[in-house]
Amino acid sequence: MTDVLRRGRASLAFSFAVQGVAFALLVTRIPGIQNRYGVSDGLLPVFLAAVPILAGIGSVSTERLVRRAPPSRVLRWSQPVVLLALLTVGAGRQMAVLALALAAFGLAVGALDASMNMLGVSLQRAYGRSIMLSFHAAYSLGGIVGASLAWVGTHFGLALWVSYLPVVLVLLPAALLGSRWYADGENRAPVRKGAGAGAGGGPAWLLPLCLVMTAAYIGDSTVSNWSAKYLQDVLGSSEQMATVPYNVYMVTTLLGRAIGDMGVRRFGAVSVVRAGALVAAAGFAVVAGAPGVWVGMLGFTLLGLGLCVLVPQTFAAAGRRADETGRPGASDAAVARLNVFNYVGFLVGSPLVGALGDVWSHRGAMLVPMALVLVTLVHARSFAPGADRYGGGHERSRTADVGRSSNGL
Repeated sequence: MTDVLRRGRASLAFSFAVQGVAFALLVTRIPGIQNRYGVSDGLLPVFLAAVPILAGIGSVSTERLVRRAPPSRVLRWSQPVVLLALLTVGAGRQMAVLALALAAFGLAVGALDASMNMLGVSLQRAYGRSIMLSFHAAYSLGGIVGASLAWVGTHFGLALWVSYLPVVLVLLPAALLGSRWYADGENRAPVRKGAGAGAGGGPAWLLPLCLVMTAAYIGDSTVSNWSAKYLQDVLGSSEQMATVPYNVYMVTTLLGRAIGDMGVRRFGAVSVVRAGALVAAAGFAVVAGAPGVWVGMLGFTLLGLGLCVLVPQTFAAAGRRADETGRPGASDAAVARLNVFNYVGFLVGSPLVGALGDVWSHRGAMLVPMALVLVTLVHARSFAPGADRYGGGHERSRTADVGRSSNGL
């Protein structure tokens, strides 16, 4: 069982990294895609909004799929669809091809995101300690690699398909090979008689986590869509310097997630989430009040360190709370529903900040995601169902016992 879990963890981390590469290659080459297909500025937002909307549909559909097939099977076949859809985006010429490719990409991404996080929750349950942040660290690493490959493509003037083809040729067979070692069948939560009452007994317990997920992705999309413009237009940086904040944000997100599981084990999920929310809010406050470029850079650095823990811990909390119901499949259903609010935050964040910047000010607009992130503090106890059994609190001795019994995991 130890070897099964080790291989399952490594193969799932690789899938997270592959998804990070694919998504970064798509979103960082949007100007190139627009030029290749002749998409007007008015039509571009329609295409961009369609992807997260379809991803939400894919996530909801996955809730039904995993009643008949394990999440590992959904992930095994959705990841190749994402990669092939990415390649089709780069190779096509007609608008209809772009529409179909983005539709396939969106639906498959929803299924992929949901099934990946289902497997992550399942593996964390089997390990008996926090490992969820490590999977999202792999995603961040993949995003850095994908963004770097996109920079190489634009720097050397490579056609989209030339940039995408080698990546797909390498990652697609590797992902299929790695999928042989996904581990999910043995790790479902046991069904307990009489369970279902209390905190996990109905859908209302999921609402606070949905709010946290939405706020986290509003913050994330604010950084990804507005950091460069903010630094250049508001703080007066050069065009070259304006590209740095997002790279810094990505690196600090990776670092925070790489060490985040240790923090959860030592201090508990509630403390880590509260600290992350406070650091993220401080980052937005620093950005909003920054007198110059370097202070603004400090703010975006804080944002990476703060926001990075919220999404992984929200998925983990949903799985833990759902396990308390004792209902078969409750954890997978909760993760699939929660994942939809990933896309809600992504859809709302950028237009919200842009509209506020136009009617108010860009500095003032940064205070809105700050306030939304602070809502996490109100709902922090939602990250500790019953007892925070994956680290911290009065359950720490129990967690240590699990760690000792899982010798070598």
